Amino acid sequence: MLIKLIILSLLLVAIAIVFLGIRILLKSNGKFPDTHVGHNREMQKRGIKCAQETDTGCVPSEITGGCMTCGKRIL
Repeated sequence: MLIKLIILSLLLVAIAIVFLGIRILLKSNGKFPDTHVGHNREMQKRGIKCAQETDTGCVPSEITGGCMTCGKRIL
């Protein structure tokens, strides 16, 4: 009984992973959408910044071209 439950659980997890991966495989650029607040254009339009940038202050770096704390690109 326990073996059947484990196999069924693994099968359901595998199906979920396949369905989550379908969108990535079918998209032209094949990336997950960027959901970080600091990188979202609509949030930037509204003046909403990354919480890490607000709390700790942005630390620009010439090496990465962005903030060392939150990774936000500094234009």
